[in-house]
Amino acid sequence: MTTGVYAISAQRSRPRPTVAEVFVHSAAQIHEAAAGIWPGEPVVLEEHVPSVTGYVHRARVGDRTLYAKTSLLGVSLVSLLRGTCGSWRAVRQAQQDYVQRSEGLLVREAAQLRILADLDGPRVCTVAGMRAGVIFTEAVPGATLAELLLKRPGDAGALLGRTLAELRPLHRPGAARRLDRAGVIDERSIDGTFCRKFEGLAGFVYVDQLGAERCPARCGEVADLVQGSVRRLLALRTKLPSAVGASLVYGDLKPEHVLFPDGPDGRPVFLDPGLLRASPMVDMAKLLSRTVLLLVARRPDPATVRLVVDGLGIVALSRVGHLSVRERREWLRNLLTLWLMDTLNIVTTYLSAPAALPLPSIGLALVERAATVCSLVDEVSSDLLDPLLRKGRGERTLARIVEAVV
Repeated sequence: MTTGVYAISAQRSRPRPTVAEVFVHSAAQIHEAAAGIWPGEPVVLEEHVPSVTGYVHRARVGDRTLYAKTSLLGVSLVSLLRGTCGSWRAVRQAQQDYVQRSEGLLVREAAQLRILADLDGPRVCTVAGMRAGVIFTEAVPGATLAELLLKRPGDAGALLGRTLAELRPLHRPGAARRLDRAGVIDERSIDGTFCRKFEGLAGFVYVDQLGAERCPARCGEVADLVQGSVRRLLALRTKLPSAVGASLVYGDLKPEHVLFPDGPDGRPVFLDPGLLRASPMVDMAKLLSRTVLLLVARRPDPATVRLVVDGLGIVALSRVGHLSVRERREWLRNLLTLWLMDTLNIVTTYLSAPAALPLPSIGLALVERAATVCSLVDEVSSDLLDPLLRKGRGERTLARIVEAVV
């Protein structure tokens, strides 16, 4: 125990990369990669896109608008800036080797986008180029699913259903054969991320420090709520089905990364894949999690909230119509467990981000409402372990979501 605490303290005392060092380096890498792919074309970095996972910039290359993304050592920016990979000098040295490796995170992402482009679904953004650890993708026009849910809440069920329907080719049994085991992106697994974050002494220390820079006044309250929820969810995850399945899941499904270039009645286009071999339930859980977080962050009027939440309920029910009562209860328990795990994964990432790291607007809003989100996770995880609350679990959970948002 003492050795573990010492190791964690020593890690925190090492010099860490700064936001300025990471951003200047990443912008230079984008320019260098673009010059290598399109020699002679002018390159202008137009707008930085805040992210906690990688450095993303909208770029003008010649007469095209592209999105350029870099990844340092395949870890999130938050982990990197917290010193997980050592000093900036150590990161720079390791990155020189990392960008040459065939299993690099963005190399796999580019390969997945190309594989998906050859299938009958889902539709994805186009890879414009890949070089030296930088991926360039074509911009996709149209409103995002997030925008449409808030503008057309009465269509929430149809919009969410259309999004999941686009993923059917991945969810079919046997679809996993389309992707070599080395090509999956396990880094975006709900269960794997949850265990990396929260298991063991390191997980306890991580939770204890949540919000230290972002919301110090609520740090203790948030940590207590998260610690209780983590204990319950670690117990509940033992009841989840095997993480490895015969189907594929998109893996990083969020309303902001689903666009409708042909209008809300057309087929959506997806960004940022993280294909995994897993149950289709994982995509449903991610979509549920990120849609609820969208509502918590944006706080639309009560009528909009209820319509979107009802849409979530309709989509979930459409997945279990063929199951027995016992099977429905088990499916719902597993879905809600994955939802809560994913919610803690993303909210704690925002809370642990250094104050100097720009967050997306939804991340800033969730930091402000972290106690609300963590209370919701605390309440629903308690419900899941109460044998007396098996009946009506779905309706009760939806009601808790509405209460938390409104």
